[in-house]
Amino acid sequence: MTFFTTLCEQTQTEQNFLFNAPVIKDTFAGAITRARYQAFLGQAYHHVKHTVPLLMRAGSLLPGSLEWLRKAVVEYIDEEYGHERWILNDLKATGVDPEQVKNSEPHWTTDAMVSVVYDHMQRYHPAAFFGMAHVLEGTSVKLATQAAHRVKAQLELPNSAFSYLLSHGDLDQDHVKFFEDLMNQLTDEDAQRAIIRTARSVYHLYGEMFRAIPSLAGE
Repeated sequence: MTFFTTLCEQTQTEQNFLFNAPVIKDTFAGAITRARYQAFLGQAYHHVKHTVPLLMRAGSLLPGSLEWLRKAVVEYIDEEYGHERWILNDLKATGVDPEQVKNSEPHWTTDAMVSVVYDHMQRYHPAAFFGMAHVLEGTSVKLATQAAHRVKAQLELPNSAFSYLLSHGDLDQDHVKFFEDLMNQLTDEDAQRAIIRTARSVYHLYGEMFRAIPSLAGE
């Protein structure tokens, strides 16, 4: 069994917790409001702005024996740089002042999701970052494009309000294959354990973040 398959199998319970969040089911049933979409984008901004700093930290901490993985980190940085600005542009297109979001505090679930990745990279293994990558890229492929079309149709928002969701739904299909190949090259058992542990935590906290969306939307 490949490590990627092991990673998917050993995080299935947490993945189910995320995908069963009521707000996700509501969205696909057409029960979405502008305030919920804005709340989602606001929290996305607060975790996506950490992607490149996390990658840079991972790259700096990886041992020489994983130099090939550091090279992949460089590629990820090039792909991910500036994506938080896409989210601010999307928010502006929905009628939200981007500066207001930039100056806001993340919900505790979002803050915890980011914090656990920094912590696991330091305490367990710098490759722990890829546990978060597994969650966010896999979720994007399974949900982002479909969700964007549902939200757009329901709220009658312009295409300019969906650059983050639409680009990630399409881009991350290639990323997931790239990620799968990387994980299947990884034989370091400490790194593997850290990735699985981090993915479990991130899946659960991301699921909690989605469960907080209605309250963040003022409902």
